[in-house]
Amino acid sequence: MVGINDRSLVLKHVAFVCAMTMEIIPLKRRLSLNKTVIGSLEFYAGSLGDRPVVAIVTGIGSELAAEGVERLVEAIEIEQVVVVGITGAVDNETPIGTLILPAVVVNGTTGVEYRPRQLGGGNPTGKMWTSDELIKDLDVIARLRANGVIALDMETAIIAEICQRHKIPWSVFRAVSDRASEVSLDDEVIHLINQDGIFNFKLIGAFFVKHPGRLPALARLAKDAKLAAEHAATAAVTAISQPSRHAPFSQGT
Repeated sequence: MVGINDRSLVLKHVAFVCAMTMEIIPLKRRLSLNKTVIGSLEFYAGSLGDRPVVAIVTGIGSELAAEGVERLVEAIEIEQVVVVGITGAVDNETPIGTLILPAVVVNGTTGVEYRPRQLGGGNPTGKMWTSDELIKDLDVIARLRANGVIALDMETAIIAEICQRHKIPWSVFRAVSDRASEVSLDDEVIHLINQDGIFNFKLIGAFFVKHPGRLPALARLAKDAKLAAEHAATAAVTAISQPSRHAPFSQGT
């Protein structure tokens, strides 16, 4: 680990926020980030051109996401938050790795909608639905799709709420790692990973002793997640690297 000096603390940083360790790996590699600590806060620090950047793994779900982002903005001056990672598509046709740039992010519990700041040259479209619940009911998924939802996640709306409370612009770059038809696989996988997104190999070993036939499908899901994480990281870094064409961010409605 390396420390972070007092001068860098007062500079405003771009903060990449990931839920899982596997989502931060391509960012660490592309930006040559170094593990850094401030008190009990652990993150990764580096630069993109002349802009200081940090990246954190919050853990999976709204509670851990909220805690991680709150601690980050209390410790470091942040000019922009960029949510980076994987997402599930609500249809069965969207190719794995497809970049999702939602026009609206919806808190599935409260119904509050948040509109991210546009970065780069993409065209935001559709809604992303944030919920701690793993949605498995295909009828529910169909209703969400009918209401303009194109992707599901567990953290983005909560991060948006915190950013807007602190008046920090935020954006989201997620890529499709799985689709609606694979919800049964998702249900199996969620029990095999720790809250930081790292596979629990003890649980995996026990699972495959009982269900050896599931190995090919779960291996494919892991491969797809890695591809999606790479695509999301590439898009986020590319967008931050481009000349600023920021649209103003708005409060939730």
